[in-house]
Amino acid sequence: MRLHKIFNMSQEKFVESVQAGYTFKGPSVKIGRAKLNKEVVPGADVYLPLKMLNRHGLIAGATGTGKTKTLQLISEYLSSEGIPVLVMDIKGDLSGLAVPGNNNDKITERSELIGIPFEPSGFPSELLTLTPKQQGVRLRATVTEFGPILFSKILGLNDTQGGLVAMLFKYSDDHQLPLLDIKDFKTLLQFAGNEGKAEIEEEYGKISTVSLSTIQRKIIELEQQGGTDFFGEVSFDVRDLMRTDAEGQGIISVLRVMDLQDKPKMFSTFMLQLLAELYSTSPEVGDLDKPKLVLFIDEAHLIFQEASKALLQQIETTIKLIRSKGIGIFFCTQNPMDVPSGILGQLGMKVQHALRAFTAADRKVIKQTAENYPLSDFYKTDELLTQVGVGEALFTCLNEKGIPTPLVHVMLSAPRSRMDVLSEGEVLDLVKRSKLAATYNAEVDNESAYELLKEKMVNAKQTTKAIAAKKEKEPPSMMEQVLDNSVVKSSLRTAATMLTRTLLGALFGTKRRR
Repeated sequence: MRLHKIFNMSQEKFVESVQAGYTFKGPSVKIGRAKLNKEVVPGADVYLPLKMLNRHGLIAGATGTGKTKTLQLISEYLSSEGIPVLVMDIKGDLSGLAVPGNNNDKITERSELIGIPFEPSGFPSELLTLTPKQQGVRLRATVTEFGPILFSKILGLNDTQGGLVAMLFKYSDDHQLPLLDIKDFKTLLQFAGNEGKAEIEEEYGKISTVSLSTIQRKIIELEQQGGTDFFGEVSFDVRDLMRTDAEGQGIISVLRVMDLQDKPKMFSTFMLQLLAELYSTSPEVGDLDKPKLVLFIDEAHLIFQEASKALLQQIETTIKLIRSKGIGIFFCTQNPMDVPSGILGQLGMKVQHALRAFTAADRKVIKQTAENYPLSDFYKTDELLTQVGVGEALFTCLNEKGIPTPLVHVMLSAPRSRMDVLSEGEVLDLVKRSKLAATYNAEVDNESAYELLKEKMVNAKQTTKAIAAKKEKEPPSMMEQVLDNSVVKSSLRTAATMLTRTLLGALFGTKRRR
């Protein structure tokens, strides 16, 4: 009886703690209900404050624990609240956001436990793609839009090589040579190393052949990872990510990148350009009641695993500053340690699904992960991390004063849209109905540096040939005629031979005959 009384007191304190920590003045959405001692606790409802979503977040957990479904669930709530969303679809199953899901006994049971009715629903969605291999609206950018600094960081160049890239960008700007795609920049490199070298050096300084060769190799590496598909026209306007439909729901842009898992450089190139473009084009808005856009980056380790130190610094700086533009960014990954510490420290909301402890290294990671969460009077965090069920997570976020909320073990609601891929026919139909496809899928090849420099190089070659042909046609001078005479040639050879022998004899002497 006494134990039962103590348990009830503990549960009452738990409910009070959750209600105090997850009650907000501004708009919020209920995402689930907290658990204590493996049981869902009535009244311990967990809400997500919309105002603080621009403080960024992390969704982490081992394979199969429900990370992608959590991403899908939060995207649905945001769309319903009129907040546009961009999600990276690595595995292909997030396209299901566009159509209603299906109910079953497990979902019904979960809905009753957490007090959230399940109402199947599709959400306004736009399919995007970086390559022509996937169906969707093409996302592209020009080399000029990257600028010399960002382009050099993407290529992993040192300061000397980056200075050469800046020189070439300056030359192209001064001489009206648009750098739209990769072939434009490759042609500029070729021109700078051959026909145009003297012209460029005269005005801008010396060109290092070694640096030029290094940049050319880096460009080839970027091409092999899909850079040719990404750079070019029509350049995507990031404002088209911040749209709502006629009913006021935020449009969910699903970027289909299933073919980029083995191309981390291309993935990080796109993400860095996107963040830079969003930051440079979005006005300062401070803290709004709800964000203008939220990005979910699935398999976030693909951005960081091959990023240079300079690139990581650029990402970290952008993450720190972009929140004032009303934009929130969420990283989804298996292990929180995949995210660099400087960036991890900027993430206000954390959704931690279960981790697996198969080795000593795994146990060490679990201990480190537990230390990233607020201390709790109700949970042993390091133990609980291996016991969290599928569709459940440890959760904490920032309240409206910027203070972390109490750590809770929450049972999350099920996504209302389809938790599976769209069929090929459904994908084609969705793209066909897109308002953006006609604009961005058009193949455009305007006159640019490639055509203009090729013309210069052809003219230079023709000039060289003309000079050579002119020399051939001119009659030889008197001196050339004399030197070309066979008798004169023979006499000169004999004289040269005698002179050589005389000099060698004087230098080394000759042996006396006995």
